[in-house]
Amino acid sequence: MDPVVATLGILALAVVAFVSNRVPLGVVAIGVSLALYFTGVLALPEALAGFGDPTVIFIASLFIVSDSLDATGVTAWAGQKVIAHAGTRRSLLLIVVCLLVAVLTALISVNGAVAALLPLVVVVATRARIAPSQLLLPLAFAAHAGSMLALTGTPVNIIVSDLASENGGRAFGFFEFGLVGIPLVMGVVVIMLLFGTKLLPHRTAAAMPPDLRLLASALRSQYGVTTDTDSLLAAGRGITEVVVPPRSALIGLHVFAGMTTPSGDLVILGARRGEDHLDGADVTLRAGDALLLQGAWDDLARHTGGRDVLAVDATDELRRGVPLGRGWVRAVVILVAMVALLATGVVPAAVAALLAAAALVVTRTVTATQAYRSVSWTTVVLIAGMIPLSTAFTTTGTADIVADWLLGFVGGFGPHVALLTICLLTILLGQMVSNTATVLIVAPIAVSVAASLGTSVQPFMMALAVAGAASFLTPVATPANLMVMEPGGYRFGDYWKLGLPLAALFLVVATGLVPVIWPF
Repeated sequence: MDPVVATLGILALAVVAFVSNRVPLGVVAIGVSLALYFTGVLALPEALAGFGDPTVIFIASLFIVSDSLDATGVTAWAGQKVIAHAGTRRSLLLIVVCLLVAVLTALISVNGAVAALLPLVVVVATRARIAPSQLLLPLAFAAHAGSMLALTGTPVNIIVSDLASENGGRAFGFFEFGLVGIPLVMGVVVIMLLFGTKLLPHRTAAAMPPDLRLLASALRSQYGVTTDTDSLLAAGRGITEVVVPPRSALIGLHVFAGMTTPSGDLVILGARRGEDHLDGADVTLRAGDALLLQGAWDDLARHTGGRDVLAVDATDELRRGVPLGRGWVRAVVILVAMVALLATGVVPAAVAALLAAAALVVTRTVTATQAYRSVSWTTVVLIAGMIPLSTAFTTTGTADIVADWLLGFVGGFGPHVALLTICLLTILLGQMVSNTATVLIVAPIAVSVAASLGTSVQPFMMALAVAGAASFLTPVATPANLMVMEPGGYRFGDYWKLGLPLAALFLVVATGLVPVIWPF
């Protein structure tokens, strides 16, 4: 089979699989690599080269660093401190939410920042008597803009930086993305303030993510605990609610408030059977009874993960809501050290991130198990599997053919029109396909167009990153968009209404501002 035909056919099948959403992303990516091998487009080492690519290692390590900030309560602390000073005015809350998530995204990724701030924003909106739907979509969309503030904001930034250095240009500096990131964040905030109220729905979802402080206060009341709420939650100790399942070894156990569990590590603060408190020393547990337990977070996680009790809320998730928990100083110091290495370029990016991830495990800031769990393996496999397709586009000449076809339509109008066409293609494709996969598909075409026009590759790569971040029109464009859908009570059609002016902003920056800063 002709390599060009095979490459385009594999691309078409991959896009259909991505859009259908019926095949897991990782399976599609692995299928792409295998298809390139079986069709003879790439040899086996080339088809599997993505799994050893430094970019993939860098991204995987960043997930560990990002999760350490979340797990140690750094993001919870930052969110509470900043938003606590915003009051109840919608406009001020909107500005604070957008700026906070943008800064966090630059350090811990779009999905991490949105996940960390989502419960907090819902609670703040409720207290301010503002519909959460007025703040949650801005939270997700501002995170996309914040991903352009620094190299670590999104895997796409790392990909385009590497591609630029490999194709006659240079790698972008760590904060160089901020030259377009800052205008994007400011533009998003302005659009939210001017049009957000009209373009966003006023809805409250039935299901809301729990807020740790409110949950602790409610549990204290429900179980008749007289201890102050603040004393129930600390960096080292916390609480959790569990239910006794059938066949539990605890059935028949005599319990009372203040006693320790059979392990001796946890204290029973109270017990309930339906709506009734269980008081007195003669109470014996039955299946379906609920207990409120207190103890060290590590002990809570260890003793509520078996078959004898079922945790109502995951202990690890509750623990993340405690500001500045155990190990936060180490997490911040390691993050600062990694950023310094990345900014100075003393060592390659993958090495800097690996050193940071290893330091977090060695210093016991996170456990090895936490480190493995924190990596989004779907993202890692997706990028590793799609990199060979990008390679195939270049080695088979497919990118040159598509670029020649593209130039046949717009080449006579100069590089600006060519750049506009590439950005439009990226934005449209990125609404249904992962922006990372989209950039990996379009990047070789952009490189070939730049070479054919005899222009620098820098503006094409930076514009590609900006266009790739414009994932606003559908809830399936990014995981962050999906995260806010249920808590905000959004429907599929709510996204494009506010998303269109934001996509237009990103397109203007990509095609207007980028060539000014990085000339052709």
